Order: sequence, then C-alpha cells, then structure tokens
Amino acid sequence: MDWRTLMINWKVTNGNVYIYDEVLKAIIAASVEEIKGVAGLSPGFMEEIIEGLGKRNHSKGIKISDKNQQMIIDLYVIIEYGTKIPDLSWEIQQNVKRSMENILNIKTSKVNINIQGVLFPNDSK
Repeated sequence: MDWRTLMINWKVTNGNVYIYDEVLKAIIAASVEEIKGVAGLSPGFMEEIIEGLGKRNHSKGIKISDKNQQMIIDLYVIIEYGTKIPDLSWEIQQNVKRSMENILNIKTSKVNINIQGVLFPNDSK
C-alpha cells in the first residue's frame, strides 16, 4: 500500500500529472515558515512519532481536506512572542493561498489558523 495520498490528478496532452499530499504540505510549510513572527508548525501526536523515528516530516502541523471539491487547509502554528495574532494569521492565509495559486494553480477555499503555542525570547525552537 502506498503511504502517500493522491490529492490532485491532472490530465495533460502527453499523460497525467499526479501531485501527492506530501508535496502540497511541503509547499504550504515553506510559505508559512517564511513569514516573520512564525516560530514553526506544531506537530500532532502521529507526526511526533514519525519525527522520533528520524524521518523528515514536511507535513507537521498541516492538515489538508477536500469538501465538495474545495481545498481546506488547517495549520497548527507556534508564534513568536509579541506577534500580533490577527495580522499574522491574515498574512499566513494570504501567503498560503498565493503559493497554492502561483505554484500549482489551485484555489484554496479556506486556510484555518490554529495557534498552538508561543515561543518566548529565551526559549529555543
């Protein structure tokens, strides 16, 4: 059984293009982590186990679902102390939507931001 989940299948002139969820999550992670004020994405329980096994995990803190052929992205974010949460959340949403449209030509219906923690200046990532 393939561990990847097929998210997108495009039919093109010479065949098909398949894009798996891990590719989408890597693009989303890059677009989130480049924003000032984001300390990182927060892994869930299963993601912590995967990281504990020493496997690189681009998908931590990202959940992608499809409802009525509309892509919904849930992000679990750790922010830096002093960051204005409403401004940061809006910037994350816009950057993720822009990345998905520019790189993959995919419209995203929702980008939900879940603040999971705060990184204080004396803490380490």
